[in-house]
Amino acid sequence: MRNKKLFYIVTTIPLSLNFFRGQLAYLSNNFEIVAISSDRDALEKFGETEGIETHCIPMVRSISLLHDFKSLIKIISFFRKNKPDIVHGNTPKGSFLSMIAAKLTGVPVRIYMCHGLRYQGYSGFMRSVLKMMERISCYCSTEVLCVSNGVKAILITDRICRVAKLKVVGNGSSNGIDVTKFDRKMISAEVLSSVADLDDKFVFGFAGRIVKDKGINELVSAFKRITDLYHDMILILIGPFEDDNPIEENTKTEIDLNPYIHYWGNQKDVRPFMCASDVFILPSYREGFGMVLMEAGALGVPCITTNITGCNEIIQDGVNGKIIPPRDENALYEVMKWFYEHRNDEVKKMAERARPMIVERYEQHKVWEALLAEYQLLSK
Repeated sequence: MRNKKLFYIVTTIPLSLNFFRGQLAYLSNNFEIVAISSDRDALEKFGETEGIETHCIPMVRSISLLHDFKSLIKIISFFRKNKPDIVHGNTPKGSFLSMIAAKLTGVPVRIYMCHGLRYQGYSGFMRSVLKMMERISCYCSTEVLCVSNGVKAILITDRICRVAKLKVVGNGSSNGIDVTKFDRKMISAEVLSSVADLDDKFVFGFAGRIVKDKGINELVSAFKRITDLYHDMILILIGPFEDDNPIEENTKTEIDLNPYIHYWGNQKDVRPFMCASDVFILPSYREGFGMVLMEAGALGVPCITTNITGCNEIIQDGVNGKIIPPRDENALYEVMKWFYEHRNDEVKKMAERARPMIVERYEQHKVWEALLAEYQLLSK
């Protein structure tokens, strides 16, 4: 007989387990945690870091009836053999397969953690398919944990899930933020100086995938317009270009040729780049939560973001940043211009308020404790 209840956490790829880095080691004090995902090598490496068991089941991110059916059969077989007490599904495909398998095998606690709603980025047939998958995941679960109140509201408005199943723990987020790591005091002056020659420059920063849905087309265009007025500013871009949902060709050309735009590619540590920024910008069309806003805020950087799910909960308009409509280049231009022109007064006050607001609402151990209490309550 097991001393601890068996807790399976499922994602399609191991990279998504980073949403729970540190938390799984913490939960293992109370549960027997097993991470289930594809890519054995990456999965085992993650398991060693967290000190938890892993089990590899091949899954693919794209919709593939044959591959998905094979994955489902393997998950069902594994659940039936080991009889977990809790299954925690994440990411659209991971939750879809794990919630079906858990319901079919009689797992008593079936948690679907909804990090965001992928169907919002699609139209037509694919949108209908993705919405159906969300409905099935919610139907097969016993509770749906939403990473933000905005995600919860959309699930209700779009009639994806019954209200009784939906819950936001604390102030939201799946993992909170390590406010010790994301502290400006942890970044040395030498590291900051290596980012770029930014003396006497006003710096806008962005970190994330360089894709259309992150609002990169609008960001680059708005920035170009501002540099027609002011020449003592820089735009730092961090992140990979992706072929899925690509930016416009003229935007990519502008990034390549504009001397005021510094593109640094993918970076393991975004903190120096955020600290080098006077303002952090996330002009995204859709998010589940907007983790980078928490990171920038914890480093004392005010933010510009869009009035979308999650982002409008982290940023309070006029307090620790500004909120604008998504897909609105003119609004983004005006607010970026406002930040530059008020850099010596209101912007500094926003910067002073940024870190305390994040620490108060999203400090990592507070989030972990709240989630642990929820899991213990569900598994009684």
